[in-house]
Amino acid sequence: MDYKTTLHYLYSQLPMFTRDGPSAFKKDLTNTIELCKRLGDPHKKFKSVHIAGTNGKGSTSHMLAAVLQTAGYKTGLYTSPHLRDFRERIRINGQMISEDHVIDFVKDHRQDFEDIKPSFFEMTVAMAFDAFARAKVDIAIIEVGLGGRLDSTNVITPLLSVITNIGWDHMNMLGDTLPLIAGEKAGIIKKEIPVIIGEYQSEVADVFINKAKAENAPISFASEEWEVLKSEAGSQKSEVDLEYLEFEIQKKDSELKTQDLRLDLPGTYQLKNVKTVLSITEELRHQGFAISDGQIKTALIQVKALTGLHGRWEILNHHPLTICDTGHNPEGIMEVLKNIESTPHENLHIVMGVVNDKDISKILAMLPKHATYYFCRPDIPRGLDAELLQQKAESFGLHGEIYVSVKAALKTAQNHADKNDLVFVGGSTFVVAEIV
Repeated sequence: MDYKTTLHYLYSQLPMFTRDGPSAFKKDLTNTIELCKRLGDPHKKFKSVHIAGTNGKGSTSHMLAAVLQTAGYKTGLYTSPHLRDFRERIRINGQMISEDHVIDFVKDHRQDFEDIKPSFFEMTVAMAFDAFARAKVDIAIIEVGLGGRLDSTNVITPLLSVITNIGWDHMNMLGDTLPLIAGEKAGIIKKEIPVIIGEYQSEVADVFINKAKAENAPISFASEEWEVLKSEAGSQKSEVDLEYLEFEIQKKDSELKTQDLRLDLPGTYQLKNVKTVLSITEELRHQGFAISDGQIKTALIQVKALTGLHGRWEILNHHPLTICDTGHNPEGIMEVLKNIESTPHENLHIVMGVVNDKDISKILAMLPKHATYYFCRPDIPRGLDAELLQQKAESFGLHGEIYVSVKAALKTAQNHADKNDLVFVGGSTFVVAEIV
């Protein structure tokens, strides 16, 4: 089997959430436990940080990986979904695992797959754990795929558990209230393992506090530990500033000096994630990791180069200014709209596509009516038909034409845009995946 054939086998033989939706979500850890057992329990052979949350867990994971790499630690990074190449999910010191690694893993364990019949995600998690164990990483950052309690990654016992925040996403699987969703994500909190919650939210804070108390796990809220003293967030940016987010931050109730930081992920919502990363870094220092303030500063200015992260308020073109973002739930879209508002432009063009298994009413109600829309369907089975999206959007006063593909929609939007206009591409991770 070559790489292309191997991927075809994985995508066609195993349930894949990005393609099949909720039917691929296994509410049970049995398969992962059995698969890891056959691999020699690789997840028990390296240290890890476990990161869950509705929004920001990917950015937080990549920032933390960049910091640890810069501090000299051999760092594994497991994230999902991928944008262009399956191997983006499994990185060591920022480098994707090789095509041969994927081929050999599938070839060597194909009989195990046939016996256990794991989901695509369960297989991928096992592949990541095996890769990190074989590479003898110093530490691995493990991003939860969906939820937490029943997510395949939840077989690990990490040094630290992290939950960035709670928002409205995957309600058909995690629950239809924020406390129910929080309860699922709180499932990664383990006995006597410290837990950091990125954002204090009054509706769900008690869910985490009570779970941590039951597990005798020390708990802290990063948003309550750090204060941004000065930031360009919310201000009008020049073209030079668009690539970076600059800010001063200080730990509350501390005499420590202010840190001047520059981040190459310019979305203003990253300020929340940076607080979480700084709290994680402090906890890792307490556990014996040597990480200096200078290394943090060096890492944050080059997260994309160090880790390969894409799709977070990413500039694709300057003339016309074209920006994409993977935000796809109400909270994520709200942050996107704040960034659009603070980005200088005259007319706004929005290239939009979504998946078909989510209630998008809340998102459509938030979007600006003055924008020109270019409706498209991401090229996956879960993609919502562009004509249906157009009809739903029009009921909210959002108007635009439909296009046969994401790239066709983007090309038309850029052709229609004047030099001072802004073209935004988003609505789904899978829309962004087709153009980065």
